[in-house]
Amino acid sequence: MNAPEKISFVLSDVDGTLVDKNKRLTPRTIEAVAALKAAGIRFSITSARPPRGMAMLFDPLDLDPPIAGFNGGLFVDRDLNILSEHTLDPAMAKRMIGLIKDQGLDVWVFRGNEWLVEDRNGVYVDHEIRTVQFQPTVVEDIAAHCDEIAKIVGVGEDFDRVKQAEVVAQKEFGEVATVARSQSYYLDFTHLEANKGAVVDHLSASLGIPREEIMTIGDSSNDVRMFARSGFSVAMGNAFEEVKEKASALTDSNADDGFAKAIERYVLRKPT
Repeated sequence: MNAPEKISFVLSDVDGTLVDKNKRLTPRTIEAVAALKAAGIRFSITSARPPRGMAMLFDPLDLDPPIAGFNGGLFVDRDLNILSEHTLDPAMAKRMIGLIKDQGLDVWVFRGNEWLVEDRNGVYVDHEIRTVQFQPTVVEDIAAHCDEIAKIVGVGEDFDRVKQAEVVAQKEFGEVATVARSQSYYLDFTHLEANKGAVVDHLSASLGIPREEIMTIGDSSNDVRMFARSGFSVAMGNAFEEVKEKASALTDSNADDGFAKAIERYVLRKPT
């Protein structure tokens, strides 16, 4: 599928898309975003990360607000001031925590700029610290902290178990919340209106840009909804197969500057 003649805004996922496997921006990615801005095309990001965990990207990319963390659960400006947010009902959050534990996964909770865990040495905690660049708060009983939750995460090293937990959780909560894997090892629970499709709608309305002129790019299950709401979508080469099937076009992996190549080919229309 060819890209539309006019793309006015590019919205990108972060992990598995914008950054490489070491969670870093490559020089080619930084150059591609700068070229977008020079061409008068706006750019921002949306991620399952907390906004605080994306702050290291704001200045290198000169990002346009609103910036959407927690899959759209929290919109912030570049100073991390909250512009709008969607939080989970406390009773529902407690049920979600119980389901995650029943599925044999660890549980994390994110509230505003706070990250709660029960086990500092749990699976992927160190990995997440390197990614978001701040420390979690350890609590004895995470279910006792169900107020003002923006995101709950089920975490596991067994990717098949995480995928199966997604199926179970969507059956239980799919009509009242957004449930999707952001990575093979992370299963995210957010408010029903906290999903990347709603992010596209929010940015289209707030920036006055038609959805048909928005391009989205991502790699995971939680990116499919923003693909459906944008005029053109690109899946990374490292994307889940079911994500590739939903995209308008494909690019290379995040290990091979797939993001930058997509910008150059589909937006800037550089010769390949």
